[in-house]
Amino acid sequence: METQKKAVVLLSGGLDSATVIAIARDQGFDVHAISFRYGQRHSVELTAADRVAKYLGVREHKTAEIDLRLFGGSALTADIDVPKDRSDDDMSHDIPVTYVPARNTIFLSFALAYAEVIGAKDIFIGVNALDYSGYPDCRPDYIAAYEKMANLATKAGVTDDEKIRIGTPLIDMTKAEIVSVGTKLGVDYSMTISCYDPDTEGRACGHCDSCQLRAKGFKEAGLKDPTLYQD
Repeated sequence: METQKKAVVLLSGGLDSATVIAIARDQGFDVHAISFRYGQRHSVELTAADRVAKYLGVREHKTAEIDLRLFGGSALTADIDVPKDRSDDDMSHDIPVTYVPARNTIFLSFALAYAEVIGAKDIFIGVNALDYSGYPDCRPDYIAAYEKMANLATKAGVTDDEKIRIGTPLIDMTKAEIVSVGTKLGVDYSMTISCYDPDTEGRACGHCDSCQLRAKGFKEAGLKDPTLYQD
């Protein structure tokens, strides 16, 4: 019997990562998910990640502990206000203060180690180059460079015939396209949280960049937004 191919998927508890898990499973992967408690102000996302992992039936779900508050430098890991009610033009210029320095590089490194241990050749991450709010570690060039590094830096990359791949199925999709694909694959987006500044009950602020992009995506897709908002 052919063994089902394994994949490690980065799971934040948000809309994008939930969609990526659904896509990976639809492609026939046995999904192993990894989330991160990194000192983020919106730790309710980890509760959402647990819900999503159980609902979508991942094989294993691990949560790594890293405290990026040690460095700060982001509205998500330091006492810095989260920007609210920015225009589309504002969101398309400059790198926002919600960018967490080197976060995707750190997260992918953990996922790479996890993949090597379980024998997975595929790592999936829900980065997006269209609605990406200016984050440098969501660009195609960055992903290509990381994939090259992954195959230079690991025993599996050096000794195995099959190379390690970094999958980015959402990278060229709009938020509307993402929610449409996920809905068709059975994702329950009411389980997810995308907000940068939710309250302790997990209700979204409705005003940060992420909330605005999410709401716009559902509206443009003609789908009901199931997000629980504070107001």
